Order: sequence, then structure tokens, then C-alpha cells
Amino acid sequence: MAMEKTSNKQVNLFYCLECEEVARKVAAQSDHITLQSIKWRSFADGFPNIYIQNAEELRGQHVAFLASFSSPALVFEQLSVIYALPRLFVASFTLVLPFFPTGSFERMEEEGDVATAFTLARMLSNIPVSRGGPTSLVIYDIHALQERFYFGDEVLPLFETGIPLLKQRLHQLPDADNIVIAFPDDGAWKRFHKLFDNFPVLVCTKVREGDKRIVRLKEGNPAGHHVVIVDDLVQSGGTLIECQKVLAANGAAKVSAYVTHGVFPKQSYERFTHKDEGTNAFTYFWITDSCPLTVKAISNKAPFEVLSLAGSIANALQI
Repeated sequence: MAMEKTSNKQVNLFYCLECEEVARKVAAQSDHITLQSIKWRSFADGFPNIYIQNAEELRGQHVAFLASFSSPALVFEQLSVIYALPRLFVASFTLVLPFFPTGSFERMEEEGDVATAFTLARMLSNIPVSRGGPTSLVIYDIHALQERFYFGDEVLPLFETGIPLLKQRLHQLPDADNIVIAFPDDGAWKRFHKLFDNFPVLVCTKVREGDKRIVRLKEGNPAGHHVVIVDDLVQSGGTLIECQKVLAANGAAKVSAYVTHGVFPKQSYERFTHKDEGTNAFTYFWITDSCPLTVKAISNKAPFEVLSLAGSIANALQI
């Protein structure tokens, strides 16, 4: 006997101030998502003075919170809300944290290193259990898949990916049949290559020459192709730039890039903007809206295009 498909649940979506635009896009995806508001205020000493509106009406309702931990200063005020919402007798609680910011600090190379990815996972693992059970935690393209084991049993991590958005965009390009996917290192290949079964693939690698680490082409032939470099995140962008140079030197007709998380500290995105005709190294640079501050900063700046996670988030809220 086939299982009956359950009807969509009505979700009350709260959000941090940074994520308001993304939250509105998520709500626009479905009549089953209702935006709710929070008063984000501060006391004179700078500590949060927060008020969750319509709290009593949330009893028995499905509730979600869209977070952005873009700086350590914002983590405390958002955690205060994240810890409070499940305790309002809600039917279920989902935390959507598109970018897990400490994900690349997941290991110790010598005694004394602090793996802050584990620290943040412990903080999120202490979210109170709601009436419906553990919190569902939605994260996109976490830096290392083994980080799922950093979380305790009190949360259920759901690891999603932005790669389907990229593949959809690639199929829209006029040279869609000439695309080759490049990975800047073995780590990116291990992370993503199974998601690109229908694309030719090449891999770059970093080799040490004296005190320098040089990017080299490890396998594959970019000659004559539109090569798209794929990785989970970008910080300064140095590796992507060096990878582009190697691909161009080996005959790539065009080079573009995709990262799910455009972190770009200290406005490092400016290294990629099209300032004049002679410096357009990247044809396209795709990011998602997982880092809202970056999205605002690169608005209308070529070669950047934003692929919104809104539809994917809306679907995840129904799981």
C-alpha cells in the first residue's frame, strides 16, 4: 500500500535583520510560509534587548528561523532567539543557517589549535528540544562533510547544496555544450565531483616550491572550453585567481567561477570586478545569497551573479 503524501505544513518564518531580503524571497515561494517579526533592540550597554512578536500565537505552530552568523558580534543575539523559540510550545523548530562560518576551521594541525567548527556545533547542539522533537538544522555546502559528527543528538543536521542552482544556470548559457568543470584542489573534487556526472572535469592542485605554493593543472584539458571553477567558499580569492591563470595558460577559451558562499572579507571581491576591458579574467562569478552582506556589496558589479537559495530553503522547510 502506497504511503499517502502529507499536506504541506504552515511555517512561521522568523529572520535576522541581515536576512530580511532572503526571507521575503523564501516566503514568496509558498503560501505555506508566513513571515514573522522580531524587535531587535539594544540596551544602553550594547547587550541585546529582543522581543519576539506574537509569541503566544506560536503555540502548536511550526516555526523556523533564518540566521546569518556573519560576525561574532551577531552570534549572541541570534542564539538568544534560537534558544527561545523552541520553548514557546511550538510544534517543531527549524534553524536555517545557510553558511556555517567556522566550517574551514575543523581540524588541529598542532597542539593548541582550537577547532572553532566544533565549538559552534556544540553551541547549536544545545538548542532546546521543542514539543516536536530535536531541531532541524539546515546548512548549505558545509566545508567538510565529517562535520556532521560534531553535532549532538539534540539537533538533526540537514546538509543541502547550491550546486543544482549552478547546473540550472549553466544549461542556460549559449555555450552550455562546451562547459568543463574545474576543481581548484583535491578537496573540492572529493566534495563535489559526484554532482557533475554529466560534465567533463579537470582538477588543479597546489604544489610547494620553496616557500611558495604554486597552482598546477593536475588532470584534464581546458583548451578551447568554457571552464567553470567550483568550490564551496571564497575568502581572499587568491587560489581562484591563480587557478584562472593556469587554465588560461593551458588554452581555456573562458574561465568562470562558482562558490556557494562568497565571504570576501575586507572587500576582496574587488579583485574580481570588471574595471576595464583588459582585466576581465572571469566571464562569470556566481555566488548564492548565503552571505547577505556580500550580495549587497556586489550588486550590479560584473562579473558577479547571485543564484538565490530561496526556493531550496522553502522546500527544506517542508521536510
